[in-house]
Amino acid sequence: TSSQDLEAPELETSHAHAASDSDEDPPKLSEHALAALQEFYAEQLAREQLLEAALQTGNGTGEVPIPEDWQLSQFWYDDITALALAEEALQDSHNRIACISCPTLYSKLLKKKPSACKVILLEYDRRFEVYGEDFVFYDYNKPLDVPTSLGKGSFDLVVADPPFLSEECLRKTAETIRHLAKDKILLCTGAVMEELAFQLLGVRPCTFIPRHTRNLANEFRCYINYTQTTLNSTHDPQTLRKQVLAE
Repeated sequence: TSSQDLEAPELETSHAHAASDSDEDPPKLSEHALAALQEFYAEQLAREQLLEAALQTGNGTGEVPIPEDWQLSQFWYDDITALALAEEALQDSHNRIACISCPTLYSKLLKKKPSACKVILLEYDRRFEVYGEDFVFYDYNKPLDVPTSLGKGSFDLVVADPPFLSEECLRKTAETIRHLAKDKILLCTGAVMEELAFQLLGVRPCTFIPRHTRNLANEFRCYINYTQTTLNSTHDPQTLRKQVLAE
């Protein structure tokens, strides 16, 4: 999952001249439109400066706001989903966790994991190089093109959220998952992929429903290949929301 900036606001224009003069004089922005445009560019510049500073230092703190790029099929988890998945990933004292195409989970894990736990992010979008050595460039079209340091079975848990809801994408991402996973797999993808996910990875759906900051048309599910899980428990949204607010 690279960069699409927020769209500039639609602007009102006021014409100082009659229609007969419109071909000669360019339209002028209203004061309200000009203020909105200035605010938009100021926010965009602030984001770019923050990201650039973080990229230069390699200071991956999880605090850099990186907007979704819809062209890369990026849709971020909402805070409650990111928290629930992070708690699941950390519930069994895993020492090495790989996050494939799920940067919002990676960011949450950075804040919650113990110091002995190593978490890496395999991601196509190079903006996430902000996370320094924890970032590994990943293209699902080349599923086994990963550094030799990421050897077979080198992660206690692999969490993956394939960027595209297609059989090809899931099949290729599954190759990477099988290579990296020692045994445990947590997959987040569409409900329509349930049968294929089981065929490829032996995972079954959980009762917890992952949600995104934007309402998506497709129904999503979490799938696991192990039994000890918090994702089949009843998650109280109010409790999770309080935890999110307390962070």
